Formats: sequence, structure tokens, C-alpha cells
Amino acid sequence: MNKLKTVIEEYRDWAGLSTYIDRIETHIEIDFSHSLENAKALLESVGKEICKKNNVELGINPSVNSVLKKCFSSMGYANGTLVNQVSSALATIAQQVGELRNDIGLTSHGKSLDEIKLRNSKVDVLTREFLIDTVETVCIFIIRNYESKKEKKIAEQMEDTLDYWEAEDFNEFWDDAFGEFSMGDYSYTASDILFNVDKQAYVNEYKVFTENEE
Repeated sequence: MNKLKTVIEEYRDWAGLSTYIDRIETHIEIDFSHSLENAKALLESVGKEICKKNNVELGINPSVNSVLKKCFSSMGYANGTLVNQVSSALATIAQQVGELRNDIGLTSHGKSLDEIKLRNSKVDVLTREFLIDTVETVCIFIIRNYESKKEKKIAEQMEDTLDYWEAEDFNEFWDDAFGEFSMGDYSYTASDILFNVDKQAYVNEYKVFTENEE
């Protein structure tokens, strides 16, 4: 699940999901039922966290299907959109993951010794990859969707509130790099031009500068 690990590295608030990822990868060959259980928990955790961040009530003991539907709805996808239709299908897959886990799990129900030996062979390699890859892809989509919207909102708020004179260090850095521009009797610094011509670009460059400074 390297792609999801990369996303978590980028957005450290989601670092807690690493526990599920470690369990999935550790048991995928020796006890796939355990990997399935944690894949289902991973998907459910991501959905619940988004609902929590978006102030969506889930009720008592919601199903994975319900969690994902409310998760996508809270991100602004109407019931008729393609994404929401796909999410419903994926939620159904998640529900089936839980049922499959019960079928092949070692501890969910008592198993005979022969059943214990054969439980992993009930799910072929391609199906395993499909199920785990599906969970990973959905988690990545949900996390990136939420984080990109959050970053956009922060940028918009900064664009509205950032004052030119409060960014003195950045202005000096930008002016040292690009200097002044003269037009006849008039002269303007590079930072002044950027601020007044393209405020969004100014905000973006200011964010990069402050992040590098930190």
C-alpha cells in the first residue's frame, strides 16, 4: 500500500492509519482474513473521520456502507453524481469484505482443522489484490479530496486577509530576486506588482516562502 503511505507522509494528520496498513501488509500472505478485517477498518476509519470533520452525525453502529455514503455526501457529491454512484458500489464491496472476512476468518466462528488449513485458499491472489487495491484507492481519493478542499479554503481565506505590509520578509525576498520595474517616471517593486496584479499568485508564493522558512 505504498501509494497510501505516500499520501499519509504528505498529510501527517492521517498518520494513525499506518497501524491498519502495517497489519494488512503483515498478514496478507499468512492470514488474509486478518488483512481483510483491517482493510475494512481502514476504510471505515477514513469515512468516519471525514464525517467527523464535516460535522455529520453517523448514529449508533453505522454500517460501512452507510459511513461511506454519508462521507461522500458530506464532501458535496449529490446522490445522482457519478462519483457517488461509484462510492455506493465501493461501499457494497466494503460490506462484502466484512462478510468474506467472517467466512474465512479463523476466530469469527469455530473451524475444523481442515477448514483452518484451507481458509486462505478460498481467496485467490487476484481477488486479494483487487480487494486491497480497491480499499487503498478509495482511501486515497477521500483523503486527497478532503485535503485539497481544505487547502483551497485556507488559500481563499488568506487571499482575503493577507495584507501586503504584513509580509515584509517575503516582499524583500521577492524584490531581491526580481528587482524593480520602471515605466517612464514610475517605478514599482516586483512584490508590489505581483500583489496588485495577481493576488492569488502572491498568496501562493508567500505560502511557499513561509513553508521554506519554517
